Amino acid sequence: MRLAIVASHPVQYYAPIYRALSQRFELTVLYGHQATQADQAEAGFGVGFAWDVDLLSGYPHRFLHNVAKEPGLGHFGGVDTPDVGAHLEGADAVLLMGWNFKCFHQALWAAKRRGIKVIVRGDSQLGTMRATWKRLAKEIVYPLFLRSFDAALVVGERNRAYWRHYGYPQRRLFWAPHCVDQAWFSAHAAAPAGARLRAQLGVAPATRLVLFAGKLVDFKRPMDVIAAVARMGEAGELADVMVAGAGPLDDAIKARASELGVRLHLLGFCNQSRMPAVYAAANLLVLPSDGRETWGLVVNEALACGCSILVSDEVGCAPDMVAVLGEGACFRCGDIADLAAHMEAALARPLSEERLSRAQSRFAIERVVEGVEACLAALLPQLKT
Repeated sequence: MRLAIVASHPVQYYAPIYRALSQRFELTVLYGHQATQADQAEAGFGVGFAWDVDLLSGYPHRFLHNVAKEPGLGHFGGVDTPDVGAHLEGADAVLLMGWNFKCFHQALWAAKRRGIKVIVRGDSQLGTMRATWKRLAKEIVYPLFLRSFDAALVVGERNRAYWRHYGYPQRRLFWAPHCVDQAWFSAHAAAPAGARLRAQLGVAPATRLVLFAGKLVDFKRPMDVIAAVARMGEAGELADVMVAGAGPLDDAIKARASELGVRLHLLGFCNQSRMPAVYAAANLLVLPSDGRETWGLVVNEALACGCSILVSDEVGCAPDMVAVLGEGACFRCGDIADLAAHMEAALARPLSEERLSRAQSRFAIERVVEGVEACLAALLPQLKT
């Protein structure tokens, strides 16, 4: 089975999936853009950088010619690859990693002209904030547009609800959840790594350490973690806050923590290789984002490292995490009292091995491979997958 994947640019979360798929299919990944350090800074990381893990080995790939006048990941036309069709010749199916760039639409219609089956995988959900006119336009256009895809890979329950809302047939949806390379994270998250980081930060082994990991931007609501820890402190329940990330709220977080008397450990931007030790040092990861957080893969990373998690009810992964970890994994977005109460409960009762194992199994790379296999078997039953 010959499978082509069209992606906008190399992504640290997707490379392990491509490696796994290359063991099962005759695979080629076609990239539309090589992200620059400036692209990463503009995406909200606050600093320019290159990922310090290998994103390109272990699977066949090539970079297409991006003819965009202003190449980049900040706008629809920033990835423009009119020659993509020539690279799809001979493929039995093509998997598009979204539809938010021009290159994806070019690949979609190039595949249609060649009679190639088209699958798509994204993480869109209905809770994402949109202008009224955009929502109304989508209600008219999307039921037809989305059916141009022969099948869709579903990354979570809110993503599934999105497809069903627009009338997409259930029989053409296949489970392929958001995931990370759990084996890699687990191998690098040994207890000594966490202990060393705590020692470097001056955090005692018995001190409860709450982690926020991500871009320091408004929609991720990092200030809520500071406020909730301060509220816990008023009740005599002490904890420190560790922040792994950079962004425009950096100074505001420092000022707020100082004002509320919260002990804060700012790590700045942490590249991928450093994150396992960060999770190993923490007792609890909190992701307090609003609905613009369409999933929250830091949650998957934390679980892979054995760290307890807590997410707001607006985060894309919330219903999926509640399903495997229970109601205690989720709090009301923006409700500081509710967040503080859930944080205290989570710190008092870390995740059991049984629930942790269940979550790791549910969101494993193997589930994605199984989903792609099932999808291709349904679309192309005449071919062996």
